[in-house]
This record gives sequence, structure tokens and C-alpha cells, in this order.
Amino acid sequence: MDASFVALETRNSPMHIGSILIYNPETAPDGFVRFKDILAFFESRLQLSKTMRQRMVRVPFDLDYPYWIEDPDFDLEYHVRHVALPAPGDWRQLCIQAARIFARPLDLDRPPWEFTVVEGLDNVEGLPKGCYAYITKVHHAAIDGMSGIDLMEATHTLRPDEPPPPGPDEWKPEKVPNPIELLGKSYFNAIANPLKQIEVAAKAAPGLAKALRGLAAKEFDVSTEMIAPKTRFNRKISPHRVVEGVSVPLADIKTIRGAAEGAKVNDVFLAIIGGAMRRYLDSKGELPKKSLTAMAPISVRSTDEKNAMGNQVAAMIAPLGTQIADPIERLAWVHDRTTNSKAMTDAMGARNMTEMSKVSPALWMSLGAQLYTRLSLANRGVGPIFTTVVTNVPGPPVPIYSAGARLESMMGLICLTDGMGLAHVVQSYTKEATIAFTADREMMDDPEFYAACIRESFEQLRDAAAGNAAPAEQKPAAKKSLAKSAPKKPAAKKRAAPRKKPSEPAKGGTKTSTGRSKKPAQPLKGPTTE
Repeated sequence: MDASFVALETRNSPMHIGSILIYNPETAPDGFVRFKDILAFFESRLQLSKTMRQRMVRVPFDLDYPYWIEDPDFDLEYHVRHVALPAPGDWRQLCIQAARIFARPLDLDRPPWEFTVVEGLDNVEGLPKGCYAYITKVHHAAIDGMSGIDLMEATHTLRPDEPPPPGPDEWKPEKVPNPIELLGKSYFNAIANPLKQIEVAAKAAPGLAKALRGLAAKEFDVSTEMIAPKTRFNRKISPHRVVEGVSVPLADIKTIRGAAEGAKVNDVFLAIIGGAMRRYLDSKGELPKKSLTAMAPISVRSTDEKNAMGNQVAAMIAPLGTQIADPIERLAWVHDRTTNSKAMTDAMGARNMTEMSKVSPALWMSLGAQLYTRLSLANRGVGPIFTTVVTNVPGPPVPIYSAGARLESMMGLICLTDGMGLAHVVQSYTKEATIAFTADREMMDDPEFYAACIRESFEQLRDAAAGNAAPAEQKPAAKKSLAKSAPKKPAAKKRAAPRKKPSEPAKGGTKTSTGRSKKPAQPLKGPTTE
């Protein structure tokens, strides 16, 4: 699975994931953090992460999967960069800078990660002066969502004054193997691969039999609802990106969850995104009658794999209910269909699904990925059976710190590939959750409008769950009319008021980056009740 992300890498489709992390230096010594303080902090904690000093070595002709080695030429200052936004330094500029940085591929001859420190955020609404951001990029071959959290732990502390880890750093670089050595390894792996295939098939057989029995007993069904209609987001992608996000209180998500019996937090987010995509496509006159679907990654990482690199994920297909206007009905329908998808995944065995990928011949995987891109098969109707991706990554329930500065907000970024030009990351932190998205700029040139669709979908679902009569759904305004007709509501201003104390709880409602003066999600202090 890790190797598939390497095989899928193209100039237009760099396969890394990341985030926008915003910090308040008021908790650091003297209330100020210098770039050299960040470098020193990272250097003191390198031993806590395997990812940060390992680079990839590819086998000639892709005859075998790439190997990880300890990089003999590791240079921390190459991986940690420093830029500043031009005046005025607002949220929109930060999102544009993040999209530009995120669109550039990583150098796979070095450890595949970069952190860009961005200062000059003084006009981001809701943040005090002096805040700065990290725009992070880590190749998906190195981490999945859960091992990404482990990387966060290596670059953050639970207290602003926490000392460096005790003990010496015993890391040792390795020699880069030459092509002959790599071909020799690939030869022995090719001999052993048929035995691995037999072993995986033997492990998968009981799961397949269980799935067939479950289908016969109607424990779940396989319906055409799991195959999505094609949209503007399901074609060959360009090299350009847009990013945006909306923040909501976790307490509201839990309240909404109670509106449909048995619904989970993840069902609520899927229903919100379903409502947002319905609004967005309807405004373009492109809403299909059939439900759109999302691919939802499922972590199968065991406890003893907590700090391991790479990917340990399976996936399920989750219909989004975009054909349903009523928000509560959509939530109930989404819960029903995700329950069905989970039953199917459980029957097959999520872990078995990941094990099967380990015996796919590397050469055929690489050739298949390259042909899919070069023949533009996504434009010919050949592509994913889902419309978008929605990945839910739980973040820290308490405030964390980097170089003494408190993390104020986090927003996830995700890779795109041909046939999938829109993807979402739901990420929690303290008492907030952020619904962020990465999109192809050629497919979505109005990210602020889609962010507004997410906000409106959340508010409609929240109000309906609170027992208020849901307003009749109206066709959303187009991009240009939104800028004129959607000024900030007084309530939104009230929620955005605590500029001097950005970590204080907001008074209900959503916080979103819409309009001219953008604003990131403001996290709240204290542990979550989840």
C-alpha cells in the first residue's frame, strides 16, 4: 500500500498529506519564538520519530517495492523552511500560500517531509498579533492518518516548558545501496512472493466465506448506491490546488448525533459534507439524482504498530445522501448505509484487505498507475467508484505546544489523484472539529463558496436536531452573488469577538473562513468530553 502511493506520484498528483497548524507564541519564553528556536526544538526531538530521517530508495525498473534507509545526507534546514505572508497577511492569503506549497511534489531522494514556517498572520481574524503557522507536507508512503498523529507527538509537547527527551540520540546513517544490491534483494523477494500470496490467500479465505454467508443471510447488501455518478470532480486533475476549512464545536456534533438513532460522530460529518456537496453542485445545475459517495479510510493499526511508519488502513464506501434535501432524513439514511458498509467490511476482514495489497507485484502496480495517468482514463469514465474522500483523524483532546508556542488550530490537507479532484479531512482538537478540503483549482475556482456550503449544511442540521423547524432548502447563490449577499451575520461577529483571548470558548455556532476577511478555526482550551 505504501508503494502504491509512490507508483501514483506524478507532477500533477504529488502523493503527500499535511496540515495547516497555527501557533500562539504567548506561552513561549518572553512570548516570542524565533526560527532558530524551532530548528533547535525539532533537532532535540528527532530521535522520537522514525519518519524524519529516513529516505526512500527505489529499485531499478520498479522490480520490487522501495526500501527505507537512514539518510546519510540528512539536513534539517532543508526540511524546515521559513516564509512570511505579504501585507495585509489574512486568512485568504494563508490558504493561497498553503495551496501553492502543497501543490509542489516532495524530493523523494530525501526524507519525504517538509515543514514551512509562515509568519505575518497579523490580519487573520480572531488571532492575536505574533501568531505563525506551519504548513506541513509528509509523503503518504511514509504515514497514514494515525502514524501522522505519532509524528505530531514527536514535534509537540504537552507543556510549553517540557525539556528535551533524556538520553543520547543513537541514530546512525546508512549507506545508500547500489543498483546491484537492490536488484539482488528484488530477486529474492520475487522468489518468496508466491509463498506470501499463498499465505495471504489462506488468511483471506475465511473472511471471503464469511462475507458470502453474510450476503446470503442479508446481514448486509451490495447495491448500486455504492457506485457514484460522475461529477466535475471525477476527471483528470491539474497541478493546481485550493484549500479551505470550516470549524464547528464538537458539542454541537454530539447534539446532532442524537437526532438519528444509533448515529455515530462520523455519520454526522458525512451528512454535513453530503449536504454541502448537494448545495454546491445544485448551484451549478449539476446535482445528480443518485447519491454521491465517499471513500472513508479505516485504520487497522494495532497497538504494537503505534509508532511504525507506513499505512495500515482499509477503506469502506459511504453514500453521502446528496439526493435527500431534509438534513435529519439524510443523517438517518447515511447512518443506515454506513452500517451496511461496516458490516460488509467486517465480514471480509479489514486487516485481510490490507494484507492482500502486500503481495501485489511492484512492477505491475507501477505500470498500471502510470498507464492510468498517461492514457487519461479518468476522463474516459474509468476511475474510483466514489466521488470524494472523507477521512476522520482524531487529534489531541488537550492543548499541545511546539517550541513553547501553543497550537491554536489545525486543519488537514490531503492528496488528490486522477478521478478524485476533491477530498476532505475532518480533524478534532480540544473542543473543536475542522472540516477541511483540498480541491483541484480547475474543478473548484470558488473554495470560499464551498466553505459557505459546508457551514450552511452544518447549521441546517444543527438547527433541525435542536428541534427548530428546518428552513426550506433554497438553491445556493452562485459565487459572485455570494460575495454581495452574504455579509457576516451579527451572531457570527459575536462568536468571533474574543480577539484578545482567542483560546476562550466561542459562544455556539460555526466558525468559518468565508468572505473577504478569512478566519481559521479557533480551538478551545480544556479536555474534550469525547
